[in-house]
Formats: sequence, structure tokens, C-alpha cells
Amino acid sequence: MTTPPTAPLSDAHACDTAPLGFGSLAVHTAVPRIPGSGLGIPLHTAVAYQFESLEHGADVFATNEGYSYARLQNPTVEALEARLRALEGAAHALAVSSGQAASLTAFLSVCRAGDHIVATSSLFGGTSGLLRNVLPNFGISATLVPNSPEAVEAAWQPNTRLVWAETIGNPAGDVADLGALSSVAHAHGALLGVDNTWGGVGYLCRPLGFGADIVTHSLTKWAGGHGGTLGGAVLLREAPDLARNPIFCEGQPSLLEQRGAEALAWRVRWLGVQQCGMTLAAPAAHALAVGLETLALRLAQECRSALALAERLQAHPGVLGVQYPGLAASPHHALARKYLRGGFGAVLSFEVADPARFLSRLRLVRIAPNLGDTRSMAVHPWTTTHGRLPEEQRLAAGVSPHGIRLSVGVEDLEDLWRDLEGALG
Repeated sequence: MTTPPTAPLSDAHACDTAPLGFGSLAVHTAVPRIPGSGLGIPLHTAVAYQFESLEHGADVFATNEGYSYARLQNPTVEALEARLRALEGAAHALAVSSGQAASLTAFLSVCRAGDHIVATSSLFGGTSGLLRNVLPNFGISATLVPNSPEAVEAAWQPNTRLVWAETIGNPAGDVADLGALSSVAHAHGALLGVDNTWGGVGYLCRPLGFGADIVTHSLTKWAGGHGGTLGGAVLLREAPDLARNPIFCEGQPSLLEQRGAEALAWRVRWLGVQQCGMTLAAPAAHALAVGLETLALRLAQECRSALALAERLQAHPGVLGVQYPGLAASPHHALARKYLRGGFGAVLSFEVADPARFLSRLRLVRIAPNLGDTRSMAVHPWTTTHGRLPEEQRLAAGVSPHGIRLSVGVEDLEDLWRDLEGALG
């Protein structure tokens, strides 16, 4: 019925019957393979799209197929979503304006007033804020527990609809037991959602392959990779079990009866962009899609440097302790080896006697609250990213008054070590 304003997206697997690797998917997915076309994802900045007739416009709005208005559909955003699906092994993807928007969309898509969420406590401060400060205004309650399947099971309530965890806790560095958490959630007819931001858009971990139903990302971090673009994403596996969630099984006809296996995907898009307008702008989508093309190269080097720095910091007399799942002594090392591939992450935390003095002596590493940048950044989570949480909640999240969180960039390892060693005195 409609003609997209761009050429059809190429199939990243069309050039070979064998599955492509991460790096190949990152650079070829969604790039039109048409002679004479630009070699890259086109940028479309139009706000509205033209209709042929009244009937054409009515059909587009009724079916949501084709293009009408950029809050609802945009070819550049769709290209980014195609690339995200390929890298995470997802059936559906929605790109939104930020990681915080992605988490909120995920929560509201499976919960309504009277529902309950069980989440692990070692979360990004913004996510904790949503669970504790925002969702109660919608009548949705949350219980934060230690990062273990047993603690999640113990906190279960009859109205629990969602289990929430992070692949690698921020900033505690603990690793979620994805398989066990999914078993707990699915046994009760609930879903498992995972913030996989530290998993590098599937490079280090694909939670959907371990039983997760929903994955979110702050694309601002490793996807963009250069600290210049905000964005987020919600990704879904094929046909999650929604039969015991009243949102999907109540009503005549129910949403599950209307939408079938795509009921959750429909609700995520309907809430995220159609109703709440958390739309990702086309220029941001283009920048994030381009950033994904070098993610594997950047994150591989960052992981190597992070492990080397963690080992050196662990042996330094000026360091009180190091939290990094790649260390053999880490209590999370076994789970890291089980769920992570290609490295143990690009972020580590360590404790020093005087965080203010340490940060003031850095000369190469920047003091900034972002993650996943090409530049290394250090921050004091106790007073910044988690500073708005009550003290007991900060401690439960693995945040220490003496802790420094270091996001490792692509600088030369020895340059980074000299800077850290000098700051340690």
C-alpha cells in the first residue's frame, strides 16, 4: 500500500549462508545494497510524510504501516532498530530518546496500577529512582533485593509481573545469574527484564539467549561511544509468555487475542513513542548507528585495558579494594565466565582512602559521570550518580563512600596506568 521514502534495507545475511559475526553485522545491517546509493545508513530528517489520498492516509494511520509522522516512524530510526536486533539477537526493537526512557517504557509495558516488580539492588541510580520515586505514582510497587535468585524468590508477591536486573551491576560489578533469574520469573508467569548497557549491545552478553524477555540499553554509552549522543532502546525476544499478565489476557477481546505473539512489542511501541512521545530524533539515531560500527573494536581494547588495570590496582598498596568480575578473586568471576564473552567489561570500581584527593590528581582520565566513551572517565558514585539515594540504599547498591568508578577508554594502557599511579601517590 505504501512506498517507503528510502530503498529497502539490505539483509545482513544475504551475502553468505553462514551467520555473520558481530563486527560484520554492525557495519552491514540496514545499509542499502543498491548500485548508486550512498554507502551507509541514510539520514531522514522530515517530520511528516506525504499521502497519495485520503484513503492512503487513513490506511497508514489505521495499520501503522508506512510513514506518516516522525514521532511514530522514521527510516533512519528503523535502520538503527534493525542493527540493534541483529546485534542482540532480538525479535523486536524500539529506539527511544534515552536509556531512562527505555527503562520506563519497559516497566510500564508489563505493569499497571496494583502490580509489583522485584529488582536487584545493584542498579544505576536513575533506575532506582524510577522504581522508588516514579512508579509508585502509577500505583506500581517495587522491592529491591540482593542480586541472587533466592532473594528474588523470597520477595515474590502474587502481583509480581517483572524481575529486573543489570547484566553487570552499576557500580558494584556483580553479575546477574540470568538463567536462574529467568527460571524464577517464568515459573510464576512473570517476565525477566535486563539492563544490558554494560553488555555492549550484545558484544559481551546477549541476555535474550539466556532466558531474558526484555533487554534495555542506554545507547548513550558504548553504542554511541563518543560521548555526544543520547539514546536508548528496548529489545524483545520472540513470543514471551504473557498468558498470566492481566494487561494482556483481560478484556474481550484481550490484547493477546488481538496481537498474538507481538502483543508485547505492540504495547512497547504504543507506549514509548505513540503515547508518551519518547521518540529518538533521526540525527541521534544516525550517530548511534554509526557508533555501533566500531563498538567491537573499542570495547575489545577497553576490556583488555580494564582487566590489566584491575590487576595492577589490586596489587597497589594505596588501593583498599577492587571490584571487577574479570579478576579471578572476584566472587562474581564464575558467573562472568558463564555469561560474558569477549571480555569482562570496560568498567571497574576501586576504593581509596581519600577519593577527593585521588580525583584532583588525575591528569589524563577525565572526571565525568558518563560510561562507554573513547575517553576514560572516573567518578565518585557516592556523591554523584547515586548521591540522591538514601545512604542505606547506596550501600545496598554496592556504592561505597571510598569508591571510584572508572570507565576505561581507548587510550594507551601505559598512559592510563601512569595517570592512576600518579594520582594514587
